[in-house]
Amino acid sequence: MCSSLIESLRESRLYLVTDQELSKGRTTTSVVEEALQGGVDIVQLREYSMTDWELFKVAQEVRLLTKRHNALFIVNNRPDIAKLVNADGVHLGQDDLPVEEARKILGPGKIIGISTHEMAQAQKALADGADYIGVGPVYPTQTKKNVVPPVTLSYVKQVAQWKEAPPYFAIGGIKQHNAAEVLDAGARRLAVVTAIVGASDVKQAVTEFKQILGKYPLKG
Repeated sequence: MCSSLIESLRESRLYLVTDQELSKGRTTTSVVEEALQGGVDIVQLREYSMTDWELFKVAQEVRLLTKRHNALFIVNNRPDIAKLVNADGVHLGQDDLPVEEARKILGPGKIIGISTHEMAQAQKALADGADYIGVGPVYPTQTKKNVVPPVTLSYVKQVAQWKEAPPYFAIGGIKQHNAAEVLDAGARRLAVVTAIVGASDVKQAVTEFKQILGKYPLKG
């Protein structure tokens, strides 16, 4: 199980992070379904405004959808809910549970990702046993309440040149018009929030990102 999940992670290119508040009145579940139809590889359920009960119910729905579409399902900062719905893993921020503690809750064979904003954090995440890292925010973003200053393309370039780097996803303010800049800096995987969940046509937005990614082959 573990090896197949990690293999799927390594092959993944486009990572959707949900936010119902930015979804133009649509439910998270409906947005996820359209995005999966477009071909996103990973869905992270990240909903700050939901109650635990709401989050649990939506997580159950998204788990069913991701299974149907052969996509990975990650829950943000809630290893308990990830375990309850048999998600593929959890994503942690710098101030969330340590990797080791999250693994105790999730059990073996699950994916754990960490948000990083500088090389020291990236190196620590790898040493702690993270399976992938988020690299960002690359550009200014308002999707989080406590906004981290943009790391700019320079951090993307640093990670791209890091030989020991785990799979990493550039994130933060990435849209169709600037995605190529991020990929030119060395990234080969993108995590997107607003440009997908806030799009008038979610499936089309995903298709556009996949077309851009298709011009940059995944490195070994």
